[in-house]
Amino acid sequence: MAPSANIRSIEAFQVSWQPGDPPGRRSALVRITTEDGVVGWGEASPMQGGQHSIGIIERDLAPGLVGADAFDTAVLYDRLLHRNIKLGPEGALTGALAAVDIALWDIKGKTLGLPVHKLLGGAWRAEVPFYASIGGNAARTVDETVRVVEARWRRETPAAIKIRRDGDRSLLDLDIPGDIAKAKAVRQLVGEGYPLAFDANNGYSVGGAMRVGRALEGLGYVWFEEPVQHYDVRGMGEVAQRLDITVSAAEQTYTLQALVDMIHAGVRMVQPDIVKMGGITGLMQCAAICHAHGVELVPHQTQPIIGHVANLHVLAALMHLTKPAEYADASGRMNIGFKDPPRSVDGRFVVPQGPGLGLEVDEAEINKRR
Repeated sequence: MAPSANIRSIEAFQVSWQPGDPPGRRSALVRITTEDGVVGWGEASPMQGGQHSIGIIERDLAPGLVGADAFDTAVLYDRLLHRNIKLGPEGALTGALAAVDIALWDIKGKTLGLPVHKLLGGAWRAEVPFYASIGGNAARTVDETVRVVEARWRRETPAAIKIRRDGDRSLLDLDIPGDIAKAKAVRQLVGEGYPLAFDANNGYSVGGAMRVGRALEGLGYVWFEEPVQHYDVRGMGEVAQRLDITVSAAEQTYTLQALVDMIHAGVRMVQPDIVKMGGITGLMQCAAICHAHGVELVPHQTQPIIGHVANLHVLAALMHLTKPAEYADASGRMNIGFKDPPRSVDGRFVVPQGPGLGLEVDEAEINKRR
């Protein structure tokens, strides 16, 4: 008799990795168990600790999942999306669907004894280089920014570095000279030719973005991320078309149709996030769109274990991987919940070869931190 992949139960919960973790440092996880006892793990968007996505999973998605076949990932994704579309098809709902979808792919792989990348058509690469994504620099001085960047550069030997502003999005063009000075100081630190990127975190007007973008071009930066507000698709496209540096966006784009709108506006490098936009199913759909439009797919990704590993499987399966994978949180704070957390070597991560995601979860430790 073939093994049953019918879903028996769905649990969604927050994990606080350290005592006193604020909501933004907590993780939103989902555990799906089949009738045969196979367990799949997924992760939702971490915004506000993913509490909104957890609520959607518990109240709105779980009833439609119990008894369903875990192998029906695309059917379940579209069915649950359209049943709940009036919640708003972006953000909390797509984050909830992402967590469920990743867990279902984990179940598929474990049931068949294959890693997820094999189910996606095979791996083009066994290792994926990463870039160190370093946030919080709007609040730092030039010297502080250099010290933080140098520490990660020396410790991790990443293939590239991205410095992020992470400033107040309601205050545009707040310190353009300071931002340019930080970009220049980081270039001086790493030397000519080392790949650098700058994430504005939606901090500029169109005019301000043009000024910063021209400076980044002169400094040899590789890409300029989300220079204007993400919802200003026309403005993002204008900046992308007027600058020579590659302008990237779509971290905060949650539907395929919105992704196409961003591409049509003129953005040639898009960055949907696997835990925000539909999980593995959603990101593979994005890959098809990008391939058809000749656009670079460079997924945004900040979660260091479940989201990170799911992202690695997708990146391994992409024929055209033009940039390294994002690695934002190298603190190791989540390692306690996993018996084999991913670890980088010489600026690269090995793509897991175990069944499913290839992660061994320490459920006792996870349960302690629920």
